[in-house]
Amino acid sequence: MEFQKLKSIIEGLLFMAGDEGLNKRQLGDILEVDAEFAADLVYDLQRDLEREERGIQIIEVAASFRMTTHADHAPYFERMAYTPTRSQLSQAALETLSIVAYRQPITRIDIEEIRGVKSDRAIQTLVAKDLIEEVGRAEAIGRPILYGTTKLFLDYFGLPSIKELPEPKHVNVEDALDEQTQMLFDRLDGNQLTIE
Repeated sequence: MEFQKLKSIIEGLLFMAGDEGLNKRQLGDILEVDAEFAADLVYDLQRDLEREERGIQIIEVAASFRMTTHADHAPYFERMAYTPTRSQLSQAALETLSIVAYRQPITRIDIEEIRGVKSDRAIQTLVAKDLIEEVGRAEAIGRPILYGTTKLFLDYFGLPSIKELPEPKHVNVEDALDEQTQMLFDRLDGNQLTIE
């Protein structure tokens, strides 16, 4: 496979890996190439991004490569984060929110098992919007973070307490998730879920 195609694949892989990143061995295994060759491709891609003055860069932290934004662009990202315009929650964030609301306290791993996909970004979005928060640590290996809903969540949905959430009728996990998500939509009385 040609170098440019491999670098393009690496860019996508690092984007998907998010904050966890990937080390050269993992990249080598995925691409079915030697680990050192995979690292050389990453370094080449890193130079390409710098030379083209792209908005993202690749950094190496604890022997893993990950994508990140440039530190000198931080003022623009802060402006975006605190912009007065309203931002709508994605379907993924709303599904994650309904899982946390109905199953709290819950870990990221448990959320991902229910959804069947990685949920890091959805969780980060919900934490940033103060709809969910860390409520403790699970008594398990690595003491993973437990998430629960916030007072803002209750205020936004007009709930006196979490006990007032509508009860789902389905037993099947997938049907229950769909129903829970729909019940949160219904609770909005047809308004789009937007957070200032």
